[in-house]
Amino acid sequence: MSTRADFDRYLVPTYAPADFVPVLGAGSRVWDQAGREYLDFAGGIAVNALGHCHPALVMALEEQATKIWHVSNVFTNEPALLLAKRLVDATFAERAFFCNSGAEANEAALKLARRVAHDRFGAHKHKILSAFNSFHGRTLFTVNVGGQPKYSDGFGPKPEGIAYFEYNNIESLTQLIDDDTAAVILEPIQGEGGVLPATPEFLQAARELCNKHNALLIFDEVQTGVGRTGKLFAYEHYGVVPDILSSAKSLGGGFPIGAMLTTADLAQHFGVGVHGTTYGGNALACAVAGALLDVVNSPEVLDGVIAKHQHFIKRLELINGQFGVFSAFRGMGLLIGCVLEEKYAGRAKEILDLCSKNGLMILMAGPNVIRFAPSLIISENDIDEGLARFTEALKKFLG
Repeated sequence: MSTRADFDRYLVPTYAPADFVPVLGAGSRVWDQAGREYLDFAGGIAVNALGHCHPALVMALEEQATKIWHVSNVFTNEPALLLAKRLVDATFAERAFFCNSGAEANEAALKLARRVAHDRFGAHKHKILSAFNSFHGRTLFTVNVGGQPKYSDGFGPKPEGIAYFEYNNIESLTQLIDDDTAAVILEPIQGEGGVLPATPEFLQAARELCNKHNALLIFDEVQTGVGRTGKLFAYEHYGVVPDILSSAKSLGGGFPIGAMLTTADLAQHFGVGVHGTTYGGNALACAVAGALLDVVNSPEVLDGVIAKHQHFIKRLELINGQFGVFSAFRGMGLLIGCVLEEKYAGRAKEILDLCSKNGLMILMAGPNVIRFAPSLIISENDIDEGLARFTEALKKFLG
């Protein structure tokens, strides 16, 4: 049997996974090799939108697996066509490009923005503006677009034409944007940057500034999209429509898939051979994503996400009234950040480890924020039981 020690023996050490190895999941519960049960508030980093092994996803995968898996984009396939239509019908978009991850979706979005600017205005219009402390992926381009040097430094010369503004600071963006700007890329809620929502005023200003300077507005909804906030996509909360939107994570419910959504007018700049992917839009991934949308894009699930957010916050405030560990709770829907009080700054990992020992899987969003991103259909009983385990971990944290 494989063990956690095999990770250190055989895998490149880009991660430091937990000591236990999950082997079975059902709904919002996971079991490790020793048969120990955990409640899952991590959701595979906001990926497992319907929890583990949801019957609709299992059925879609099994059914498609007996038909056809992969034909490449030399051909098309029925699940990809159906998924594209469904996403277009449900959003501002008129065209979809499928890939395998959020990084690839953002890479496609940024390449499209630069291609549009190049075709319409010339090579001088190429600047990409991004927020400090943002995160847009791990390719060499996207990791540099993300405004976090801890991820981007140490890989030699950086791509040119990228500049950074302060998130939620209209003046900072106003001073930076100009007629050489090809695109502004924003997370409606900064995920890895601490579960920090944009203000409506900031997103509206970004939209107006992009219009003024003929720049495209890209929303990175890799983490916030597909029901996570209580709308299918977070931009719907703000009434601000982007030119390009990237999606991944929850879109496949655990099966790798990403998507870039845009208008027909912009999509025409990605003609045949301009961009591509071998695996993107494969039949297995698209079949699973289509089944997931059947469940998630419904009033019952989306309204339930908002109700569960309120339940989480109410319970967290009661817990914090007892312990005083957190200074704020922020986020939308079932993307929740618990911000540590200053005196506990930098100690989120300690809480995460104690939660694991108490049978609860959680996340961090930087060293000062505990992040919850559970299944969108998690029951209130599971929320309550998970928060009871969270309470026990906090007791041990305070010693």
